[in-house]
Amino acid sequence: MTSSHQRPQHHRSVVSYVQRGERMTVGQQRAWDRHWERLGQEVKALPAGPVRFDEWFGREAPVVLEIGSGMGETTAQLVAAAPDVNYVAVEVYKPGLAQLLLRAEALGVTNLRVLRGDAVDLLTDHIPPGTLSGVRIYFPDPWPKKKHHKRRLVQPEFVHLLATRLRPGGTLHLATDWEQYADQMLAVCSAEPLLRNQHDGWAPRPEWRPVTKFEQRAVEEDRISHDLMFERNELT
Repeated sequence: MTSSHQRPQHHRSVVSYVQRGERMTVGQQRAWDRHWERLGQEVKALPAGPVRFDEWFGREAPVVLEIGSGMGETTAQLVAAAPDVNYVAVEVYKPGLAQLLLRAEALGVTNLRVLRGDAVDLLTDHIPPGTLSGVRIYFPDPWPKKKHHKRRLVQPEFVHLLATRLRPGGTLHLATDWEQYADQMLAVCSAEPLLRNQHDGWAPRPEWRPVTKFEQRAVEEDRISHDLMFERNELT
């Protein structure tokens, strides 16, 4: 039987992100030139099979994957606050990853690695089942128009894929400030048999999660942010 990380590459007709420009500031370019070769990899350029995180980080430690790190303003703080974790950020936007590397450098963190590309390809082809201690998706594009809802990242097939990659007891932490998307996230995750809600509905906002610029904007626009914390159960 073929293992999940040996599946052939697949191509989705609908993706959850928009291709953006790649022009970088001088500081971002310098950070990229200094750190990318050692700390970054392109998902499309990864060799077949699983990423050997223990070799890449030079140590064995729990692996946390953040999907969509944006410009890295909160990601860098989360990495710095968890030196005992091997923190991996996957993002399609090159200047965002460069900015994250710049912020990480300023904080002196050593436990960050970054991947540029599609998280679905990464999870499907390069992360074996039961590998991750945590997955974090904070304020993904809400695609608010109904005709665009199919482009939302949090869909049943994707959540099932995430659940299979979590180790038993591993956590999936989602946050959004769009109420309808929050309801969709709750419904989709609650329907996944591999996951168990750690709370009765919404999770209390964890104090350790920094306020993102999107969350601050939501406060200013009177939108309420919702956190969800699900745990991989023992079912196979």
